Amino acid sequence: MKRILVIGGSRYFGKSLVTRLRDAGDDVMVLNRGSSDPPPGVGRLLADRDDEAELRAALGRRDFDVVVDQVCYTPLQAAVARRVFAGRTGRYVMTSTMEVYDPATLPAGSGARTAPDRPGVPVVPVVPVVPVVPVVEGALDLARPPFAPPFPYGQEPAPVPGDTPARAGARAYAEGKRRAEAVFLHEPQELQEPQEPNEPPFPFVSVRTAHVLGGGPAEFTGRLAHYVRRIAAGIPVDVHAAPYGTSFIHHLEMADFLDWTARQTFTGPVNAASHGAPDVLALCATVAERLGRRPRHRVVEAGADASPFSFDRAYAMDNGRATDLGFAFGRVADWLPAAVTETARATA
Repeated sequence: MKRILVIGGSRYFGKSLVTRLRDAGDDVMVLNRGSSDPPPGVGRLLADRDDEAELRAALGRRDFDVVVDQVCYTPLQAAVARRVFAGRTGRYVMTSTMEVYDPATLPAGSGARTAPDRPGVPVVPVVPVVPVVPVVEGALDLARPPFAPPFPYGQEPAPVPGDTPARAGARAYAEGKRRAEAVFLHEPQELQEPQEPNEPPFPFVSVRTAHVLGGGPAEFTGRLAHYVRRIAAGIPVDVHAAPYGTSFIHHLEMADFLDWTARQTFTGPVNAASHGAPDVLALCATVAERLGRRPRHRVVEAGADASPFSFDRAYAMDNGRATDLGFAFGRVADWLPAAVTETARATA
């Protein structure tokens, strides 16, 4: 039996994770601001995680074998958690996102670098502009600026001229997750000169999740419902002229993966994605087949926003590290049709 704290865990795959941990016989507590009650048999702590004093008071003298952080979105939240949970946990698992790899949201200066000890000698880019193979964890180097502190981690990323609201939101979300991971890995400091990286105060794992689907009404993002509604109504779906494939994972598989990760000993980033990376056209075809309709598409201009899973750049994830460590992923093609049917029933 493990003593496990889940920060968040009140909806979607976080709620399924909490139930799995409880049913496995673990001593589980959920920490949130009281938005919803935990399942029976699960303890609860009430605190605003952004408030360090309030968080320390809620925790008291408690410590845990594992902390699973479902709702860390900013470097400030990570800095508070790094300080508060130092010496309180034997393992810290942060739910991150595949969006950390998105070339469209990477900050300036994160492309090709010059080796500091060999001026003028180019080195491999942190993330290729258009990867030709699925992205591995090491493609994002958080040990070097502009990702590793020092950076003004209390500030929001600078807006990019010409961004639509959707793109600005995606950029802020991805950069927040990148900076949060970096803060856990390196002592955050508001300094002007780079510092040598140091070790996190606890064994740390960042789970970079693929796009999570399934669950019918529990899928609060509404992204799969977007396709179901439009295709059912015969409304064209906005797509790019040459869309790239992307990574997905079923919500129950995501809960299983976090449960499994909490019980392992590896550290560092790990990609979580089902096998297969369909593009938006394949997704539309699956939805249309389940609904008995023909999909209609409308190609958007270059640089314009399209539907949620249409991408004009490639950053589908490689799940080889997790597979080699022993987790058996399912296939998108096996679970997506049922997820579509479930969504259609929820939106009827």
